[in-house]
Amino acid sequence: MTCERDCPGTIEDGYCDTCGLAPRAGTKPAAPRPREATSPSVRTSALSTRTSGSARTGSARTGTRRRFAGGLVDIEPIVQADPATAVMATAEVPEPKRYCAKCGNAVGRTRGDRPGRTSGFCPACGEAFNFTPKVVKGDLIGGQYEVVGALAHGGLGWIYLAVDKNVSDRWVVLKGLLNAGDEDALAAAVAERRFLAEVEHPNIVKIYNFVEHDGAGYIVMEYVGGESLKGLLKERRAANGGRLDPLPVEVALAYVLEMMPAFGYLHDRGLIYCDFKPDNVIQAGDQMKLIDLGGVVHVDDQEAALYGTVGYQAPEMATLGPSVASDLYTIGRTLAVLTTDFRGYQTTYADSLPDRAEFEVYQRFESYYRLIRRATLRDPGERFVDAAEMAEQMTGVLRQVLAADGRPQPAPSRLFTGELRTDLRSETPRWQDLPTPLIDLNDPAAAFLASVTVTDPAEVLTLLRSAPAETLEVALRGLRALIDLGVRDGAFAGARQECGRLAVTYGADWRVAWYDGLLGLAEGRHDDARRQFDAVYSALPGELAPQLAIGLTRELAGDPAGAAGYYDVVSRTDPSYTTAAAGLARCRLTTGDRSGAVEAYNRVPGTSSAYRSSQVGAVRALVRAHPAAAPDVDSLAAAAALIERLEVEAAQLAALRAELLEQALRNINGGFTLPAAVLGPDRNGTVRERDVRFALEEAYREMARAAHGPEKIRLVDLANASRPRTRT
Repeated sequence: MTCERDCPGTIEDGYCDTCGLAPRAGTKPAAPRPREATSPSVRTSALSTRTSGSARTGSARTGTRRRFAGGLVDIEPIVQADPATAVMATAEVPEPKRYCAKCGNAVGRTRGDRPGRTSGFCPACGEAFNFTPKVVKGDLIGGQYEVVGALAHGGLGWIYLAVDKNVSDRWVVLKGLLNAGDEDALAAAVAERRFLAEVEHPNIVKIYNFVEHDGAGYIVMEYVGGESLKGLLKERRAANGGRLDPLPVEVALAYVLEMMPAFGYLHDRGLIYCDFKPDNVIQAGDQMKLIDLGGVVHVDDQEAALYGTVGYQAPEMATLGPSVASDLYTIGRTLAVLTTDFRGYQTTYADSLPDRAEFEVYQRFESYYRLIRRATLRDPGERFVDAAEMAEQMTGVLRQVLAADGRPQPAPSRLFTGELRTDLRSETPRWQDLPTPLIDLNDPAAAFLASVTVTDPAEVLTLLRSAPAETLEVALRGLRALIDLGVRDGAFAGARQECGRLAVTYGADWRVAWYDGLLGLAEGRHDDARRQFDAVYSALPGELAPQLAIGLTRELAGDPAGAAGYYDVVSRTDPSYTTAAAGLARCRLTTGDRSGAVEAYNRVPGTSSAYRSSQVGAVRALVRAHPAAAPDVDSLAAAAALIERLEVEAAQLAALRAELLEQALRNINGGFTLPAAVLGPDRNGTVRERDVRFALEEAYREMARAAHGPEKIRLVDLANASRPRTRT
């Protein structure tokens, strides 16, 4: 059938063989030839996080300016310049980039006074090379595309800017072979022609057509104006006086997150991109585009020539070939290059990462370092399972990065419940309050487990015997019941045995490691518990629950300084984790940081059920004596003002006043002068011991009115003892 778009072409395989476009709306195209579907095969990662869910899809443009990464980061759009200004003034390959396509030996180099040749034969293997462009300005390619000039050169050929004379003089890009005598390059171009026309995604450059000219083949693709990520780095370097200025972490993550749906799209179709790097991502206006599809191969194509870039390419490519995991490796390496002065990434660290201590950005954002580390592990089976899983963890890491500036970024987890208890009155951490992994809804026993609502561990184990199938979720529920039973009965042998069995049966599933960590906490084996939670954190760098667990474990182990860092990240990112705020306050108090403890308690939002108890905690942080905190009269005044604003029961309010006044009395007896504000907001001047004693007596009597029996008598006695001597 004819194209019907004012061009003489015909529709073949769903596209016009002249203009490369699909038929107009309402026109029924001829059925395309069937193509066998392929799907990538990837091993489960060391601590697999993929339990359910599907790959994410890209979003359409919403205007001239939009926020990237699901609305988290505001990125300035890049105004597209006149395409004609992008052509090279002199189309030549610089000598340092001339290498033999067959053996990799340097060719075309200057020798003495003789300039390097742009064509000839490799002295090492005899392979012909030719770095001269095959077409020049004004050439008409395929009878349709008028060449304007060369845009760039790459490993697979020259790239030219042209005008499509058949379709409204639109700008297009022609990509040809760098070296027509290179059989691998020719094979790669043929492979492109076979399947790239079927690739259609808003974040991937469009392929319009395939044409020939003077015996050479050219791919016709969408012109994407804008700037590559590599170009943005160059601009930042120039603006920084020639010194490298890496992208802020949140910006780099936002850019790469925009590309993750494109990778999911390719991988779902059994295609591996192979050569992701900053050069191949362009920001055009308010969109990101993946360009240069020359290295794309089918995951099951064992004969295709493989192309990649040293420093980005996965180490197993030469032996195992391309895979989803090898693509994710290139994404991790790209993030590392974008955000650090990663010297030696193509030499010393060609397939490894520097130590975390090498870069401030890694030290500041541990989750970011762990994200990159997991994506670039040498064993492909230990990397992220797919692009959707990696994107999910990247988004979680991005939220943590943004929250470091004081902007909370809460979001529900797909993998964990919220914390199980929000009462902050306890002054010691409880591992029982930690979040718990959500049930995988794809598990055959998910519906059955939802019906198990009893809380007694023995009853839970009894009900699990009638489960419709012995699945991992059933086993995990049973393991938790055995841990709880061990806490009650003081015997953990059954839980340890079951935990070992699950580790053998289900391998390195992060949920098994999580419950193993809980078992370690229940038994007081803090070092073992920390190792398990650390493994979960490495697998899930974007999740807050593992970091909360590490903080709690470190605090229980007597390491408040180490615990505080994890508590801080969790409570800053999502204030609904109120146990993290309380833990941070406790840790800060161990060093006498009263104001820091109050700041931590104040992170609990007013809408939380734990808000009142957090404010009570703030009062006690200001009032209670601490060996590392000298008596602070200002803290007492602040506590008095806070008590006035509290909305709690009269007896509890009186108890807080009593604590405040007891400390005030001790300070006065120690020779300190207290402001009258300690006794109330309307008081001026300084306070006398007599005034404090009268107020303390009233507080005890208020507490006694709500008490009964021996406690009432004790409080009355305290009131009498506190009352100053008076004449009757």
